[in-house]
Amino acid sequence: MIIPYHLMQTEKERQLLEKLNVLTKWHQENCHPYKSMLEKSSMLIMANKITEVPYIPVQLFKLMDLKSISQEHVIKVLTSSGTTGQQVSKIYLDKETSVTQTRALVEVMKPILGEKRLPMIILDTKSVLKNRKSFSARGAGILGFSNFGRKHFYALHDDMSLDIEGLQAYLKEHEGQRILLFGFTFMVWQYMYKEAVEKGIVLDFGDSILIHGGGWKKLEDEAVDSLTFNRLLKEQLGIQEVHNYYGMVEQVGSIFVECSEGHLHAPSYADIIIRDQITFEPLPIGQQGLIQAISEIPKSYPGHSLLTEDLGIIHGVDDCPCGWKGKYFTVAGRIPKAELRGCSDTFQGGRQG
Repeated sequence: MIIPYHLMQTEKERQLLEKLNVLTKWHQENCHPYKSMLEKSSMLIMANKITEVPYIPVQLFKLMDLKSISQEHVIKVLTSSGTTGQQVSKIYLDKETSVTQTRALVEVMKPILGEKRLPMIILDTKSVLKNRKSFSARGAGILGFSNFGRKHFYALHDDMSLDIEGLQAYLKEHEGQRILLFGFTFMVWQYMYKEAVEKGIVLDFGDSILIHGGGWKKLEDEAVDSLTFNRLLKEQLGIQEVHNYYGMVEQVGSIFVECSEGHLHAPSYADIIIRDQITFEPLPIGQQGLIQAISEIPKSYPGHSLLTEDLGIIHGVDDCPCGWKGKYFTVAGRIPKAELRGCSDTFQGGRQG
């Protein structure tokens, strides 16, 4: 079993670097656009340290089809969330990468959820899983996290209204048991918490744990931060334990989970680097910059080292009071779109044929 938070940073970087160099070489040999980008940007193929591993802007997955496998080996395609008319990322998975993602997700959540599958309430609609070969970010998240639960109950009708009767019946049936709730941050807030407040619905989730992830943008507009979010859910719905996570469809399985101290942690098979928004140079602990997310999982597409559109701050290394080793950090929000476009254009210019 992988123990996801046991490695000291220096040992972790040594192990990761070896695997990331193998992946860079693999994607260079099997993904022509990626090879062209590396050649154009003069990045080191064999990095000597983690900060030298070549990276590409995550936005490129919205502009190009990037895969390192033949079409016949594609078993599913994941797409990012996007409003109507927006371009979405397309992530091509083969069986090997899909299985690895699932295993990694299970291991990374074990310190929080334990070994036993819990009765599970999914704060979404069942219809989001209709097409089994093409999943949105929501569908991929639900599918991944549903491995931790049993007797899955979807709490929302197709029109996004809360199934109150169904919820109450489910809670009564599992009274006295620990219950797992999963949902995307905004949906938990909008369709469960606010609905309960507005309609005076009384629900008590008892000994429950909520895992949620996704953007905070809409909640920030309502002046809701993570501490307020956790407090209000406990007051209104009796949810005892809440863990946020940071992740993206472009690196499914590589999620960064919030510890008991409210910090996001990089597991043993993934890491982050914070880079200056202008120079892209790595920044020291305590300085805010762009998050570069790295992972040893993506083999079917060149997603092992991605410059995201998110801003973050590393708060420390190996010394979080929670006891987990490695880097711990917080996400500060998303950079305005236009500022990264120039960087993406540079990389995309390397495309040939």
